[in-house]
Amino acid sequence: MNPDRTLKVRPLPPSPQVPLEELDARLSRVRKEMERAHIDVVVLSDLKNIQYFTDYRTLSVAYKSRPSFVVITQDQLHVVGCPSEVKIMESAPRRYSVISYNGYISEAVDAVAERIRSGAASGRQRIAIDYGQEMLGRGSLRMLDRLKELASDGVVQTAVDLLFRVRMIKTPFEAAMKRTAMSIVNDAFDQVIAQAYIGITEFELSRMLQAQIHLNGAESADNIPMLFSDGDFVYGIRPSERRLREGHYIWTDNNATYGGYPADRNRIARCGGPQNWEIETYKRTRSLTIEVAKSFKPGLRCRDVYNNFLRLWKDADLGELYGHVSRIGHGGGLDITEPPSVSASDDTLILPGMIFHVEPKLEKNGAIFQFEEVIYVRENGVEFISELSPDELPIVPAWPKKSA
Repeated sequence: MNPDRTLKVRPLPPSPQVPLEELDARLSRVRKEMERAHIDVVVLSDLKNIQYFTDYRTLSVAYKSRPSFVVITQDQLHVVGCPSEVKIMESAPRRYSVISYNGYISEAVDAVAERIRSGAASGRQRIAIDYGQEMLGRGSLRMLDRLKELASDGVVQTAVDLLFRVRMIKTPFEAAMKRTAMSIVNDAFDQVIAQAYIGITEFELSRMLQAQIHLNGAESADNIPMLFSDGDFVYGIRPSERRLREGHYIWTDNNATYGGYPADRNRIARCGGPQNWEIETYKRTRSLTIEVAKSFKPGLRCRDVYNNFLRLWKDADLGELYGHVSRIGHGGGLDITEPPSVSASDDTLILPGMIFHVEPKLEKNGAIFQFEEVIYVRENGVEFISELSPDELPIVPAWPKKSA
C-alpha cells in the first residue's frame, strides 16, 4: 500500500466577479445579433446563459420548482426570480432590474409573460427562447403557451444560434477562468496517479481524484468517469469495483469548474511498464494531436482543420480512428461542450477568441491513446491554455509501494 495517501490542499481564492464592463459588452453583442436575426425579445432559461449575461451565481437555483429567468430586449435586461433569489441578486451591483414572483414555475412564467406584454411598444413581438441543441433551458409547456400568445404569428423561435454567435468568442477573462480550471485538474490527476497502486478500485481512485480536485480549488466537480481497462473501454459509465492490475490503462475525463468554466480535460496513465510499441504510439499520437491543435488559424473553417487532421492521421499510419463520434474536437466555454465542432461537416469560420478542445482518440491492442489539448485562438495563431500532455506516458509502478 502507498504509505502517503494524504490529499494536499492547494490555496486558491474564489473566482472573481465578471467585470461589469465585460457584461455590458456581452449584452451589446447579443443585441446586435438580435437585430440581425429580427428578434425583439430573448428569454433565457438555461443557467449557463443566465450566468453569462448577468454573472448571477447562486447555490439554490437547483430547485426546479422556483426557477429564474432572464428577459432581454433592445433597451432592457430583467431577471425574474423568487424572493430568496432576489436577495442574492440585490447583494451586489448589477446591470439588470429584478422582478420578483411569489409561487412556483407557473407564477414565474406568468411574470416573464407580463414583463414582455407590458414592455411591448405596439402589437405582438418576435420572441425567441434558449431551447435547442447544446442548450437545456428550464421551462414548461406553460412557458411556450404564454410566449406564443405574445409572439408574432404565434411562433416562438429558438435563440440558440444567435446566443452561441456571442458566446463562441471568449474574452481574456474567460480564457483565464478556463486556464485555472485546467490547472486544477491537471495537478489533481498527477497527484492522485502518484498515489495509485495495484489493487486500488476505480471507485476509490475516482473519489480520491474528485476530492483532490476540490482541494485544488474547484468550485464544483461532477461525478467523473474513471476506467481501468485493457481492451473493453466503455466510456461514460460509473466507476466500478474493478481493481487496478498490471497492463491496465487508466482513462478519465475531468470536468471541474472554476468561475463556472469547466476544465473538460481527458488524461490517461498505464499500470506497469509499457512495451516499445505503446511508447512509440503514445509519442506519435501526442505529437499529431499537438500539431493539429497548432494548425488552427483565424480564417480557416472547422472542416479545413478536420481534413488536415485526416491527412496527418493517414500519414502517421496509427490505425483506425475511434469511430463512435464524428468529430475530433469541439468548442468550450461555460458548457463542457459547445459549438463549433471540428468535423467534416462543420463550416464554421474560425475567429480570434474561440476556444477549442482537440481530442482524437485511438484504441489499439487494448490500449487507449487520447490527448485533450485546449487552445485559445488569437489573431496570429493559438495559445495553449492547458499544460500539454506529458512527454511520456504516466506510469503506476507494477508493484505495491512499501511503507518506509
